[in-house]
Amino acid sequence: MGLYRKGEYDYSDSQTDIRSALEQYSRDTGYVTEHYADASCICGGMCFKLLLDEEEGAALRICQTCTRAHAICDSADYLDDADLEECECICGCQTFQLTVGFATFPDSDDIRWLFLGCRCTSCGLTGCYGDWKLEAGSYSEMSKRV
Repeated sequence: MGLYRKGEYDYSDSQTDIRSALEQYSRDTGYVTEHYADASCICGGMCFKLLLDEEEGAALRICQTCTRAHAICDSADYLDDADLEECECICGCQTFQLTVGFATFPDSDDIRWLFLGCRCTSCGLTGCYGDWKLEAGSYSEMSKRV
């Protein structure tokens, strides 16, 4: 079905629609997402609680199947200084499907900007929950650490 608008928010029925939301959001920043990686746990879980410090550029996801915590991309390097806050949807749910979008430098695999997209597992609200400059290396390397 894709993204659909209800009031001032976008909603969707599928995790794949997070990519469309990130592309729309990233256009406004001038760093358009070109590459994406969906978060999944080693146990197979696809739903997570999200803790985020956008200023520090750090995010932690906690699997709702096995409760393992995973630092997203290079976030482990910044967790000591981060003031992580648990994300919550406007409906009150704290469980999300997560997709990271990467904007890269022209003619390069090197990441310029990271966009963290979420889809609420309860109501389907879909959007960008955080974005920051990421100079940690290549998209192919960082996409394995989502």
